[in-house]
Formats: sequence, C-alpha cells, structure tokens
Amino acid sequence: MADGRGSHGEPLFFIIAGEPSGDRLGGRLIVALRDLFGSRARFRGVGGDTMLAEKLDPLFPMRDIAFIGITEILPHLPMLLRRLREIVAAIAKERPVAVITIDTPSLSYQIAKRLSGLGIPVIHYVAPQVWAWKPRRAKQLARVNDLLLTLLPFEPPIFEKEGLPSVAVGHSAIESGAESGDGLAFREQHEIPPLAPVIAMLPGSRHAETSRLLPVYGEALALLKARYPSLHAVVPTVSSVEDEVREAVRGWTVPTIVVTDRQEMWDALAASEIATVASGTATVEVALAGVPMVVAYRVNPVTAWLLRRMLSVRHVALVNVILGREAVPELLQENCDPKKLADALIRLLQNPTARQTQKREVKEALLQLGQGGELPSRRAASAILEFLENRTPA
Repeated sequence: MADGRGSHGEPLFFIIAGEPSGDRLGGRLIVALRDLFGSRARFRGVGGDTMLAEKLDPLFPMRDIAFIGITEILPHLPMLLRRLREIVAAIAKERPVAVITIDTPSLSYQIAKRLSGLGIPVIHYVAPQVWAWKPRRAKQLARVNDLLLTLLPFEPPIFEKEGLPSVAVGHSAIESGAESGDGLAFREQHEIPPLAPVIAMLPGSRHAETSRLLPVYGEALALLKARYPSLHAVVPTVSSVEDEVREAVRGWTVPTIVVTDRQEMWDALAASEIATVASGTATVEVALAGVPMVVAYRVNPVTAWLLRRMLSVRHVALVNVILGREAVPELLQENCDPKKLADALIRLLQNPTARQTQKREVKEALLQLGQGGELPSRRAASAILEFLENRTPA
C-alpha cells in the first residue's frame, strides 16, 4: 500500500470535511472521483450524511470536529486535538494516494502540517479567505499543501504567488440543484394558501449559529405578522441541528415548517417570496433558487471584536464579495436585530422592483461562480487526476 493502493490495486483517498457545507461538497467530489478513477476507488476520512451515503468509511462522526468561532472551539479543544491525532495516525498508517481536506481552514492546516515529510500529497479544497483577513495564511498554506482547489475565480494568483499550484473550479453550490424546486407542490403539500406570503429563514448549520439567530428571526416574524396576518415561514436546516431548530420555532407566532430533505428545501425556497440567510454557502443556494434575500448574522461578541480588527473586506455575503457592492442587504452583529430585520424584509416584500433588481444582480455573481459551465465537482476531480498523473513521487 505504499502508493496508496490496496491489495487489489484500488486507489484510496482520505477526505476530511468538518461542516455540513463541506460534507455536501465532499459527497459530490467522491462521485466525480469515482467517475474518473473507477468504481473500485475507496474513500476514508471524516464526513457527514452526504459523504457517508457515497460510501465514505468514517474514522469518527463529523460532529466531533464541527465547531465555529474561538469561544465555541475552546471548550472542545481536548477532543479536537485527540481527533486530530487520530486522523494523522490513520493517514500515516494507510498511506492513501492523496489526502483532501475540505474548508475548515484551521483544522485542515494542522492536518497538513503534521503530514509534512510523509510523501503523501495533500490537496486543500476551498481556499481560506486570505483576501478578507489574515493574508499571511497564503504563505502558510503553501508550505504544507501540494495543490489548492479554489471556489472563486480571483483566488489562484494569490496562492500561486506563494508557490502553491492552484486551480479555480467554481463554487460547489452551483450544482446543488437549488433552482429545481417546485413551489406549487410545496404549498399544496403543506396547505399554504396560494396568496399567503412565505418567508424562508436559513439560520445556519451549527449550534452556535442557530441558537444565536433563531430568536432574532422569530421576533422579526412576529413583527411582520402584524402587517401580513397570513404569513408563513419555512426553515430549511440540517439533521445535526434539527431537534434544536424544531424546539426553537415551536413558540413562533406564524405557521412554520421545518425541512431537512434537500429536495424539499429547494421546494420550500421555490414557494418563498423572500428569505433571511445566515451568510455562507446558503447565500449562493438561495441566489440560485431566485429568491431575494437579506443576510442577517451574528457571532459571539468576542469573536466579532477580533474579526473587526482583522477583516479587510466590506461585505460578508459571497454574492456581494464577488460583485464588490451590496446587492444583497447585510445586517451584521448589532444591526442583526428583530426590528431592523423586519424592516428590511418588509422593504423587499413591498417593492417588486427591488426584488427584480436583486435577482438581476445576483445572476451576474452566479456566472462568475461557474454557473453554466462544467460542474465544479468534475473540474475538481479532473484537477486532482491531472495533478496525480504529473506528480513526481517523493
């Protein structure tokens, strides 16, 4: 197994994802790699439901490393360090053809750093946002990785300048299927009146996000209900936080439907006039679905204090970053309060021109993110294949 192949010649890939968006990206990548390397390719590592469905052989549950923010990570640091050692030990023992770390920059860097000198190629998928904060990370990443796959078209030159081969493959959300929803069927299934306004509320995929944002979202809906008595809400979420989301929305004053199935999420978005989103990959998915949105996001005050001193960009929503302007309204930190959120949503609901303008502007961003071209996962798998074919063994 010195070349990363088992006794029957099957290539072994280690893939590590630490959050739901990375799990979905990893699942698509496994499918694309299997298409290129054959059905006997094997996949080991850490992932969630999507990667497990594609026959990933897991080291341990992804939830053990799925934390966000400095204050959220610290209480779990001993377990994180233990899991990190387990990952590195397994890779050193099984010697795959490649290790692919997905997003989760701090953990991915620590894995790559500990693998240095073993002669196993390390590929990182999803560039850390060095253009937004801590630009020195580009040099650090280049020291411990062999190839970088980026989502954004302007990222490769930043890392190539530091000597790290990089390929822009497009944003994985482009192939999510978010534009395939059936809004009419969703309304009929859940007995939502045809003229009742529906708002999608996407509070993030981590406990730290949902616990902080759902109370704000719920109070904003209560304010909206006074103006729109027939208002309904849908909350797309993931299985890892489903129970706490259902508990949180139980006290909301508007009829609320929680959905976790991916296709039902797209149906829910298609049934929605507008959305509130916690930033991240979901902003691209909502844009693909053609739903005008407001980004409303808070982090722990300590994390916010630190980020404000490090960030070098004006926007956090990816479509805004790509466009260089605020096409999508952003309500961040102290501006993420129920009254301001309700006011921003009312402005969208009342103004068809504003909704159409936002839809037109986000289409421009989606094209830059890869919409209409080869699937990002296929581009990523092709880049990995080309890299491995041309690589000189250590």
